[in-house]
Amino acid sequence: MEERWYAVYTKPRWEKKVTDFLNLKDIQCYCPLNKVIRQWSDRRKVLHEPLFKSYVFVYVTDKQFREVKEADGVINLVHWLGKPAVIKNEEIEAIRAFLNEHSNVQLEKIQVGIHDTVRVSRGFLRDREGMVVAVKNNSVRVALPSLGYVLYADLEKSSLTKVTA
Repeated sequence: MEERWYAVYTKPRWEKKVTDFLNLKDIQCYCPLNKVIRQWSDRRKVLHEPLFKSYVFVYVTDKQFREVKEADGVINLVHWLGKPAVIKNEEIEAIRAFLNEHSNVQLEKIQVGIHDTVRVSRGFLRDREGMVVAVKNNSVRVALPSLGYVLYADLEKSSLTKVTA
């Protein structure tokens, strides 16, 4: 059995505690921390807050699931289609690299609806604008007009940015 990255759902505000507990059990885990500057009336302070609220990533085999689930503060593994969701190693490394270069990062979930104008932010169709014609679970069908034709592309929501008027 090979080790893979999985997402673990934790109790609210228990991300760092779960990470510490799993590290004590020699389970490799990663809680992405965002460096944020907080201003109070009398001082400024640099805080390290979890980037993903109530989530920690673990690098384990299937046999270690039970040990992870029994950790204090862990509610469950995140599931997709009835199985624990596997996170690609490249995605974990991309998060680490991004957080090493940037601070005060904010997550924003893209909400697109039918007839919204969007711009493709990555891939072959990068920087093209089009109109959303259908929304599925994790993908969006976008009509991209070009040379008198309409090209329909099914794209991941994460590769789109909504164009504001």
